[in-house]
Amino acid sequence: MSIPRRLSRLPAAAAGTTNRSTANLAVAHGGIGARPSTAVLAAAATAAAAAGRASECQSLLLRMSRRRGASRLDIVSSLLASSPTPQPQVFDLLIRTYTQSRKPREAFEAFRLLLDRRVPVPAAASNALLAALSRAGWPHLTADAYRLVLSSGSEVNSYTLNIMVHSYCKALQFDKVDAVISEMEKRCVFPDVVTHNVMVDARFRAGDVEAAMAVVDSMVSKGIKPGILTYNAVLKGLCRNGRWDKAREVFRAMDECGVAPDVRSFNMLIGGFCRVGEVDEAMKFYKEMRRRGVTPDVVSFSCLIGLFARRGKMEHAVMYLREMREFGLIPDGVIYTMIIGGFCRAGSMLEALRVRDEMVGSGCLPDVVTYNTLLNGLCKERRLSDAEELLTEMGERGVPPDLCTFTTLIHGYCREGNVEKALQLFDTMLQQRLTPDIVTYNTLIDGMCRQGDLGKANELWDDMHSRKIFPNHITYSILIDSHCEKGQVDDAFGFLDEMVNKGIVPNVRTYNSIIKGYCRSGNVLKGQQFLQTMRHAKVLPDLITYNTLIHGYVKEEKMHEAFNLLNIMENEKVQPDNVTYNMIINGYCVNGNMQEAEWVYKKMGAKGIEPDRYTYMSMINGHVVAGNSKESFQLHDEMLQKGFAPDDKF
Repeated sequence: MSIPRRLSRLPAAAAGTTNRSTANLAVAHGGIGARPSTAVLAAAATAAAAAGRASECQSLLLRMSRRRGASRLDIVSSLLASSPTPQPQVFDLLIRTYTQSRKPREAFEAFRLLLDRRVPVPAAASNALLAALSRAGWPHLTADAYRLVLSSGSEVNSYTLNIMVHSYCKALQFDKVDAVISEMEKRCVFPDVVTHNVMVDARFRAGDVEAAMAVVDSMVSKGIKPGILTYNAVLKGLCRNGRWDKAREVFRAMDECGVAPDVRSFNMLIGGFCRVGEVDEAMKFYKEMRRRGVTPDVVSFSCLIGLFARRGKMEHAVMYLREMREFGLIPDGVIYTMIIGGFCRAGSMLEALRVRDEMVGSGCLPDVVTYNTLLNGLCKERRLSDAEELLTEMGERGVPPDLCTFTTLIHGYCREGNVEKALQLFDTMLQQRLTPDIVTYNTLIDGMCRQGDLGKANELWDDMHSRKIFPNHITYSILIDSHCEKGQVDDAFGFLDEMVNKGIVPNVRTYNSIIKGYCRSGNVLKGQQFLQTMRHAKVLPDLITYNTLIHGYVKEEKMHEAFNLLNIMENEKVQPDNVTYNMIINGYCVNGNMQEAEWVYKKMGAKGIEPDRYTYMSMINGHVVAGNSKESFQLHDEMLQKGFAPDDKF
């Protein structure tokens, strides 16, 4: 067997001797060109490790581990047989070879075999194994390996402690963390700043702010100085748990403790305040960061741009995009998509598409999220032909549409009443092996119901169930509302009962649909009696509930009942609006009861609700019919003064 890079340094005679020895060895094991046996590779690996050639040794061990049919037992046995005394270096490299090849289970098996044979394994190797098992997300196997390390008397150090603390902290198993620390302290291995940082982060993730802060306090009492990583973990945890005052206090304490905040410290606070919409606080920390000479990074600008884009303050978002470039930072796809999303929500599709072109021009290609954002904006603006062009562009750029893409377009076409196109898109989605979800089905069912095609809605209902996709409260609300629109209250009740039996709690919108159904079918009294069912289900009637019933009574010319509902609303602290008063005023006016109409009109003003055009026209027409010319002209003048134009008929 030849040893690369060594032969050139030997004298010619020695080189010839080495070649002859290697040839003889190869012949002894199957001839020139034969694949070396595990034993030969083991001998070469042991020799390389003994000579300090770690890279060569690992290369040979990797070849051994990849040999077909070579078990961990064969490899360990061959390595042990290759030297009179066990070589710790070679076994250290064996464990590392497995872990670096992402084979932590094989590393564990080899580790256990070595301990069974009482072969000392260096701490570096056992630590590499523990870290690999923990990274792989195998806490039980990590714990087993740790117990083997302790029971075998193998060497442990602070790295061992930190790996195990991190492993148990990931699972928030704090009792086991305490047990590990106790075991390690008996071996004179004590927690360091890294250990405490991990515990602080875990306590915050568990939502136990007091326990996290107690860990920080314990560091100081042990003479361990919290560093920037500790403070950043604390700031992150406090912001995550909404403890803003405490976060500010800790930030100010950093200076007192001689720890200068870095960009991550500021980003924790800026990002935290941006997430809860605290613009002033976010800006305050951004300005302080600039004042202290800390250079903002992509994360800093991403937080600010996202905040202003969500709030529709696009001039601010664009300003920070410019400022970001001034710092030599290149916006990524996420930042461009946030800007595009902001313009889409504001209805500024020209600007959104301009930013998309700028994004492409800068070499940042839109992904499916960017396209979905644009599609949603175009569909909201009812620009469906442009949305179709964008879908075609996605295909040309090699960006496959996802479920969100199709659902957005389906919703756009359903909203336009083009259910045929919506169903075509649904079929295309299925052909592309995308599985629809409940949102897709709800969108289609709602579209069919709006078109009055309950037959197709029922087909979609059956198809949804066949795919093991089950209705939610929105699905039931759509169907209940659709049947109630047609006055089919019995069918609506069938869905309501099924909904309740499946443990889906109806909300006020669902109950309002039932009441609307009663009113549409001419049973307003039953609708009012249904209020008791709502209250029994602990769902309180809202403004829409009462307005629906009042509209029903006014339509039936039962003004006494309608006016009683107005009083009930006020007693139940449900504030009437313009619609409420307008319906009652119009009802009295149509019936010629101008005295009552005047009384409700004055009551409306006393409640601080301004009359609108509909209010004035109802009152004016009522007075005209009653022959009250003076009152009608007074109201007409008042209406003009408030900027409302009268009907042409007046």
